Amino acid sequence: MPVARTWALALIGLDGTLIEVEADISAQLPAFVIIGLGDRSLREAEGRVRQAVSNSGCRLAARRITVNLSPASLPKHGAGFDLAIALACLAADGVIDRASVDQVVHIGELGLDGRLRPTPGVLPAVRAAVREGRSTVMVPVANADEARLVPGADIIAVPSLRDAAIHHGADLAARPVEAITAPPVPDVEPESLDIADVIGQSDAVDALETAAAGGHHLMMLGPPGSGKTMIAERLPGILPDLSIDEALETASVGSLAGQPFGGALRLRPGYEAPHHTATAAAIIGGGSGTIRPGAAARAVNGVLFLDEAPEFDRTVLDALRQPLESGIITIHRAHAVARFPGRFQLVIAANPCPCGQYGAADGHCTCPPASIRRYLGRLSGPLRDRVDIQLSVSRVSAAHLQASASVDRPRSSDVRARVTEARARAAERLRSTPWTRNSEVTGAWLRGDGAVPRSVTAGIDRALERGSLTMRGYDRVLRVAWTISDLAGTEQPTAEHVGKALYLRKGMTP
Repeated sequence: MPVARTWALALIGLDGTLIEVEADISAQLPAFVIIGLGDRSLREAEGRVRQAVSNSGCRLAARRITVNLSPASLPKHGAGFDLAIALACLAADGVIDRASVDQVVHIGELGLDGRLRPTPGVLPAVRAAVREGRSTVMVPVANADEARLVPGADIIAVPSLRDAAIHHGADLAARPVEAITAPPVPDVEPESLDIADVIGQSDAVDALETAAAGGHHLMMLGPPGSGKTMIAERLPGILPDLSIDEALETASVGSLAGQPFGGALRLRPGYEAPHHTATAAAIIGGGSGTIRPGAAARAVNGVLFLDEAPEFDRTVLDALRQPLESGIITIHRAHAVARFPGRFQLVIAANPCPCGQYGAADGHCTCPPASIRRYLGRLSGPLRDRVDIQLSVSRVSAAHLQASASVDRPRSSDVRARVTEARARAAERLRSTPWTRNSEVTGAWLRGDGAVPRSVTAGIDRALERGSLTMRGYDRVLRVAWTISDLAGTEQPTAEHVGKALYLRKGMTP
């Protein structure tokens, strides 16, 4: 009897590989063998497949069934191969049409009653299938909405294995079944966080607008109660809407992380704020079996906020250095390398010392100097050097409160409009390059096509000569200067813009 085959997808990070699922039935003692470097949940597919087939009105032959997942050297994880394995076995037994299953990619986990359960990672899997030239994909009903977001995909949504078999030519009568649905998305209106709520922190609000306009990373250092968390929470509200490609990328990461899908693409940037006890796997990604995205990957095209940053384990913080530089999160395993997008805006908030009162005008610090150095030393120099804007914030006094009461503060919608215009200017200037935001440009561009006169950069040239700026820091000051120029609507940065960028970077003037 010829071998029957169909197709499935193996995901490593957001990269998908087409898997050929072959089934052969031979005249030997009854057995069910799955080969091809599957994990434990995949090896346990025998029990799910046998019972699901039986409860769907079919029966597997009482002979030796061998299922091969090719390429055999590629690790495969999860129960999303159940549907492909079951249909390949039924095709090998002549229950369904072999040619039909060979034309379709099948993704889905089986319940014992034959119904298909929602499966994590369907969106990136369908995107990978379309890239591989396999545009017809069968998925569980619960994943149909996210699967149909992929351009060029022909989605077949089925509630059960019985319906899938009927689609492929099985001689079975249709039977109504209650499809398993995805967990509901919490129907909670997000709290309205408007930047107008920030009182007495005009420098911080200005720095936040600059960070949003250029996609720059931001660090705030100040005592407890100075509003660092409040300011960071308002960054997503002034960011522009995501493009369709960015929204698809964000939704793909969310799908792989098992987040419920609301039926439509989310166009607003996301926000992740992990607790300081989070491990490197929780921040970067990892775990046993399927490599799951961490908070940094889930914050793609959005904001990753690390509150009380020195309380994080230093190895966790230093693990962010590579994504901040390359925009890609890479996780190495013995048999595979998983990659996730790492383009997020990092916001770091830190107290100046363990007690938080060092440098505060209204507080008294009791920390010894060695303790202060050790505390801030947890934020390594290379990590801080990758943060474009580093700002000191202080507590709001009663005088600030009274002065701000009569000031017309800008609302998030107004700031977002200015940020959108500034990003449009940057994108137009960089249209012949691979970049769209000032934070992405390289030093070579800044000293080539984006070079400004030496008279403009004289201040940071002196800072570089004194050693108060590294070469990376020099380039980052210029990036921020270009963003300030875009917000001001000028053709190129002026000496004033460069001076302001240096202040935002180092808290000093040229």
